[in-house]
Amino acid sequence: MPKDVDLEQIKELIRLVEKYNLAELTVEEDGITITVKGPAGHANQPAEHQPRPQPAEIDAEASATDVAETPADEEEPDNLVRIESPMIGVFYRASSPDSPPFIEVGDGIEIGQTIGVIEAMKVFSEIPSEVAGEVVNIPAQNGKLVQQGETLVLVRVP
Repeated sequence: MPKDVDLEQIKELIRLVEKYNLAELTVEEDGITITVKGPAGHANQPAEHQPRPQPAEIDAEASATDVAETPADEEEPDNLVRIESPMIGVFYRASSPDSPPFIEVGDGIEIGQTIGVIEAMKVFSEIPSEVAGEVVNIPAQNGKLVQQGETLVLVRVP
């Protein structure tokens, strides 16, 4: 095992695989790639990473095209932009449990403004907005695992 690999980080990856019933988790950092596979019995079962929002969690003003269940092959209106997770990890809407969320539905946001943080291997990375506009939906659930490319926030741009 290379000496750059931290055993505690590997244990954390194993804990995430077990906690979220993942078939496989791969993390690459500083040229080192680590893959942790779940139990053999789960290898062919799709893992549920993101629970579907319940009706009470969906903003009343959000239209049907604003919600997370919009199939990827359907085009969204030109003025809606998805801010996607740049990595796999646990998404948090606030910097700490006692802090207010970085953003809420209806907020105006600017390019570079923090929309949340993702924890991966005990490292917290701020996620900046790529666009300026109005937050219309936040499909990523606080404290839940998100996959790379998964929509965190939906923004209506002018």
